Amino acid sequence: MQQSRSRRPGDRKSQLAAIAAELFRARGYRGVGINDIAAAAGITGPALYRHFADKQAILAYVLLSRVRDMEAETTAALTVLEKPSGEQVDQLLSRIASASVERREVAALWRWEGKHLAPGDQKEIGKRSSAILTAWAKVLMEIRPELAAADAELLCWAALSVFGSVSVHHTTVAKRRFARLLTDLAKRVLSADLPAVTSAAPAAPALGVGTRSRREQVLAAATDLFRRRGFHDVSIEDIGAAAGIAGPSVYRHFPSKASLIHAIARRAADRLAVATEEVLRGSSDEREALRRLVSSYVQVLTGSGELAVSFSIDAVNVAEPERAELVRVQRDYVTRWVDLLCTVEPGLDRREARITVHAALTIANDLARTRRVSARPNLAAELATLLSAVLNIG
Repeated sequence: MQQSRSRRPGDRKSQLAAIAAELFRARGYRGVGINDIAAAAGITGPALYRHFADKQAILAYVLLSRVRDMEAETTAALTVLEKPSGEQVDQLLSRIASASVERREVAALWRWEGKHLAPGDQKEIGKRSSAILTAWAKVLMEIRPELAAADAELLCWAALSVFGSVSVHHTTVAKRRFARLLTDLAKRVLSADLPAVTSAAPAAPALGVGTRSRREQVLAAATDLFRRRGFHDVSIEDIGAAAGIAGPSVYRHFPSKASLIHAIARRAADRLAVATEEVLRGSSDEREALRRLVSSYVQVLTGSGELAVSFSIDAVNVAEPERAELVRVQRDYVTRWVDLLCTVEPGLDRREARITVHAALTIANDLARTRRVSARPNLAAELATLLSAVLNIG
């Protein structure tokens, strides 16, 4: 009670935003209404409108506050000395790591719900985020002068993904230990030596005879459209047109858009499962298996749009049995990585190994979808290098 009395009146807006952030993370932005937020805060809907114009304004407040916090943390860490030092970078990484552990729900919202912001807020967050990354990249080039600006930016994006990875899982350890682990993983990324660009091998000729079935054509069209425009901005008519059929004809093959994205996610999971079995059969030890697993994951991620599309499954109204099945398959896949990493690093706590694996996979998933870096000609090799650095198997 004493803590409640001591709060400043101005904190009320932040308190309401924090409550909303937890609800957005648990149910998704679309699954939360103003009345839900008000009820969780113990007030009425009209009372909530005294602080925020609408639900979108609450999301903007949460995300812009986090960006401003990162700006402050960056400034505080990098203006102590005239010339940046490794110690300052450590301080910056520790600040960001601690904030990520403390506010996991904000990291989740930043990753998945930012698309619901008004265009002006999206632009503002994008501008501020880019400025932060530019500041980080400049510091990294001071410490590693051999880096080109684009390469430094890539490494900084990857480090940011390490911190954002806390939003994709629920594994935890003591907060101070958690933050230290994230800091160490980010330092591995920033210290990584990116592979040199090599001449691309000529594309192998397409094999096979005949044409794909209509169902496969619909699935391929939906995959491409969902990857480029997002699930909610694609209609059944769009999918039909891309597949060369009338929109309603799509329903002969799939009963709904949700069933389409479930089929895409299931196909991606099957590709990963097959690749994993091939890796384990063909490896001489666990370290080699883990390295080959990295390569296979990057190949599946960059070779087709299915895996990238499957990341949006959480924003789709997929039936609970199908959703539970996909979650189980994903957890089983991550567990294979964790088992190998624990064998390679026997002194590593299993929970820390799971956090490490999620950080590695998140780097690949994020960078493959980040426009500023996804077109890099050597991205697949760079992703494999970054994942290997995080896993400490380079």
